[in-house]
This record gives sequence, C-alpha cells and structure tokens, in this order.
Amino acid sequence: MYVLECSDGTYYTGYTNRLEERIKTHNSGKGAKYTRGRTPVTLIYTERFETKEAAMKAEYRFKQLSRVQKELQIKTNTKGPSSSEE
Repeated sequence: MYVLECSDGTYYTGYTNRLEERIKTHNSGKGAKYTRGRTPVTLIYTERFETKEAAMKAEYRFKQLSRVQKELQIKTNTKGPSSSEE
C-alpha cells in the first residue's frame, strides 16, 4: 500500500507490488484518473503486506480516515522516507 501527495496537496492511496514503476506511471499522466491532473505526485508513505488482499484491506481502511487521521497515521508510522512493515 502506498500514499502519494498530489501537486494540489491531496492524497492518493493505492496498492502495488511494483512501487517505483507505479509512481513513474502516475507522474507520466498514465496512472489513476485521479492523479492525471494532479502531477507531479510524491510518495509520502508505504506499508508492506504479505498478500494482495491484506494490502487492499489496508488501503480501504486508510481511505475511510479523515484527512487529520491520515496525517496522524503517516506521521506515527513513518520511519524515514517510507515505512515498510510486514
């Protein structure tokens, strides 16, 4: 699971097993419809999971949070430039 900060300050959350490639796709304007008009995007948070299903559940839970709750989770769970918990 990953969280991007878009150029307009909004967040985009997704999941992938090819993070660097996915970020390049977002920044090229060929990623998710949401990010196409909001490039460049910056990676601000990552979290690793054992299965796709677990990542999808975490993505869903994160998307349900308020902006303040998202910022708190990012701040408290980030260890350096990105977090990677398995």
